[in-house]
Amino acid sequence: MKEAGIRCVRMGEFAWSKMEPEIGTIHLDFFAGAISQLHSHGIDTIFCTPTPTPPIWMSDGHPERMHVNEKGERMSHGARQHCCINHPFFRKRARIIAEAIARQIGPLPGLIGWQIDNELKSSLSECMCATCKSLWTQWLQARYLHIDALNEAWGTEIWSQKYQNFQQVPQPVQTTLPHNASLSTAYRQFNREQVAAFIREQAEILRRHSTLPITHNTNRIFHVDNEQNFQSLDFASFDAYPESEHFRQMMLDYDLWRNAIPRRPFWVMETSPYSAGNLRAHTKTHPSGYLCAEAVAAYASGAEGFSFWLWRQQRTGFEIAHGAVLSSWGEPTVGYREIQRIKEAAEELEPLLIDSEPAQAEAAITYSDRARAFFMTESMEQLDYLALMSHWYNIVLDSGIHRDLLFENADLTGYRLLLSPFLPYLSPAYMEKAKDFVRSGGIWLAGPLTGWRTKEHTAHTDAFLGDLESFAGVKTLFAYPMSRADIRGEAFQIQATLGLTGCEWIPSHPETVVQGRYSHASGHAFLTEKPEGKGRIVLLGHMPQGAEGDRMLGSILRYYAAEAGIRMRWDVSAGTIVAPRHSKGKRIWIIVNMDGKGGTVTLPKAGTDLLCQEPVPQGPLKIDRYGYKAIGWESPPLRNPSAGKPSAGWMNGV
Repeated sequence: MKEAGIRCVRMGEFAWSKMEPEIGTIHLDFFAGAISQLHSHGIDTIFCTPTPTPPIWMSDGHPERMHVNEKGERMSHGARQHCCINHPFFRKRARIIAEAIARQIGPLPGLIGWQIDNELKSSLSECMCATCKSLWTQWLQARYLHIDALNEAWGTEIWSQKYQNFQQVPQPVQTTLPHNASLSTAYRQFNREQVAAFIREQAEILRRHSTLPITHNTNRIFHVDNEQNFQSLDFASFDAYPESEHFRQMMLDYDLWRNAIPRRPFWVMETSPYSAGNLRAHTKTHPSGYLCAEAVAAYASGAEGFSFWLWRQQRTGFEIAHGAVLSSWGEPTVGYREIQRIKEAAEELEPLLIDSEPAQAEAAITYSDRARAFFMTESMEQLDYLALMSHWYNIVLDSGIHRDLLFENADLTGYRLLLSPFLPYLSPAYMEKAKDFVRSGGIWLAGPLTGWRTKEHTAHTDAFLGDLESFAGVKTLFAYPMSRADIRGEAFQIQATLGLTGCEWIPSHPETVVQGRYSHASGHAFLTEKPEGKGRIVLLGHMPQGAEGDRMLGSILRYYAAEAGIRMRWDVSAGTIVAPRHSKGKRIWIIVNMDGKGGTVTLPKAGTDLLCQEPVPQGPLKIDRYGYKAIGWESPPLRNPSAGKPSAGWMNGV
């Protein structure tokens, strides 16, 4: 580990049966000894609560404790997450094991942090067991107080679904056709609140005995509300295993998790040294050099830790084919030499990164797990929120616009352009924040598929887009599915086919300007803008399709970035990224080639190569295949209020 540059080990997340082989018999000496041995060699530890893998004594003979899926299928013991985290016995034993760990492991030298559970709701979604049914009934009663209020909010007269009391409201188990949208989305929200409560409960236990920071290892694809989860945690961490050509997905993650918890660096808690694998499949092996580029981009973007799953390849189990630093027979894998490259890069970059911090972007993209829940209920054309957001993000990234992804409740101070695509429900709090943002001088680009549903996942009855419509100064004439209808439009001299469910608008305010029109006879608007206060509200009514559509959307984004006065924009070749940082009056660009093709970036003026302390001229700068550069200029700092700099112990880990 020392030779590979490993400075931190994470352990314990799947080891409940090792810690408590029989109920009430808890032994942690094995782990305490491992932590002490690592510490003696200068290697730190993050310790996990082991609740994703309940022991056999938890489930044997107790089917009532097991997770039940939407088909009514009850999980059996094995794999992981097979117990319902809401069952009272599970919660009791989870509290007991967390308390024991906090007491015995917490005081150990070498321990630097905690992780609660691991990848909650990664392998399954909402539970439909009897415990969850009881909690669901209580949740509904607390939310609606009287059954008549629920019936009115959900419109249960449709299809004779009206309920006489809260106990009658079912869980959305599989039936002939999908359930009422309000019911399905509410159950997802209920489930996500229970997950957040579970995390909060364990965090409270750990804090009774330890002041060390606490995290949870998550992923955008899991069935959770990450904004809720991280409200009770101290730093964000995630795992991701994209193949090298999907490097943009890692950049999206960096831009999101950097902002999840203000003023705290994030961790990449798991990624593979060369490929991910299990009994069913494996990913493509990373090209030589890619892993180092991925790590440098992470650190430059605000990461404090970059960790690999796993150290030694497992000889048994579901992930027997997973990549590791060492093989199952104990020899270095192809990933070992890649990790040594990261060690060399870390030694070169560490002084620079410790002395600087990420620069806040001027463009903010709202990311919402609540919006994802809406799309899971109402997928329409099998739309996937994650795929939609990824496509949108890629166009922003390739447009050379520096960006932050923010949760719905994040502060917008310091931003100039707010992008809110695919946000079906706009809460009153979000609307007021966005309106204030516009009136203070920002440009808010809302849509597509934004604002068209209510909190209860119903349709508006005053206007298609509710309050957003009047604020944007438009009137919706028609709203209908445009995909496969060969409907085209033009904006900024680019024509493209229009897709998804879209809107045809006419201005309802004298200052509303049409920026995009449909090509058919009506010539109605699909892209509008209206001044409001010192800023503008821009409304996009559809998603442009295909290569033409990407050109159109890129043109729209670049235009409004310019109109918003965004300064952090790069002239950079596709596949190469810029991560801006600042330090003591110095402006820094860390430039990384991520696609393995090499690239260029245009420097706006002469600067200094901070890694070799040599001057570099203004103009194009070549970046080698998976290479990186750090260029600096003397400049007033642009402080980022939402991302702190790494501590002196920023590190690689397993």
